[in-house]
Amino acid sequence: MDSSERPASTPRNVDQAAFALDIIALLDALKIERAILAGYDWGSRTGDIIAAMWPERVKALVSVTGYLITNLAAQRKPLPPKAENDWWYQYYFTTERGLEGLTEYRYDLGLFIWQFNSPTWKFSTDTYSRTAAAFDNHDYVPIVIGNYRWRLGLYPSEPEYAGLEKRLQASPKIAVPAITIDGKYDPFTPAGDGSSYRAMFTGKYDHRTFDVGHNVPQEAPRDFAQAVIDADRL
Repeated sequence: MDSSERPASTPRNVDQAAFALDIIALLDALKIERAILAGYDWGSRTGDIIAAMWPERVKALVSVTGYLITNLAAQRKPLPPKAENDWWYQYYFTTERGLEGLTEYRYDLGLFIWQFNSPTWKFSTDTYSRTAAAFDNHDYVPIVIGNYRWRLGLYPSEPEYAGLEKRLQASPKIAVPAITIDGKYDPFTPAGDGSSYRAMFTGKYDHRTFDVGHNVPQEAPRDFAQAVIDADRL
């Protein structure tokens, strides 16, 4: 069913486990037994989950900002004020005002966040607009709002994912060959040397820091592609 055919009242699965299971289903549909997974932000989180839970499906991993599997208990603990300020939109999205704001101003809000997250990236309007076109669908707002609320315990978890989620809440380590990347100007990067999450990767490993912000694949495409190639050789 096309997303435009689903009523707005239809619940969307927003647990972190759901995204990983979707990728596993895609690999199955494409008959891909093992893949190199590479991503940032939600893509890093999903790749990390698959690498931790289904290592037999992952040849190697490239994960921007390192280990991003969401720990719900940790999410409920306050951060220092500056860090809380960086996450302003996470709290905005917990309100009905935030829901209406994302619905009405999705293009402008996405642009503002791109500029904040990647302060040194001089991207063109055309570059942003190609991505922003994906925001104009019926699943975008409920999934974004639902996932951020889920992280803060404000959106119910799906019972079908309870067993997998319990394992994820134990912060499983990742044993597949992995390269982690930090953007030097990424406001969400915990440490430029990756030391804060190094212990979570127990296999062959490398860490790199690029002179960019949050959106590493687009800000440093050649370096990111090289990391994928190098991960395959670890």
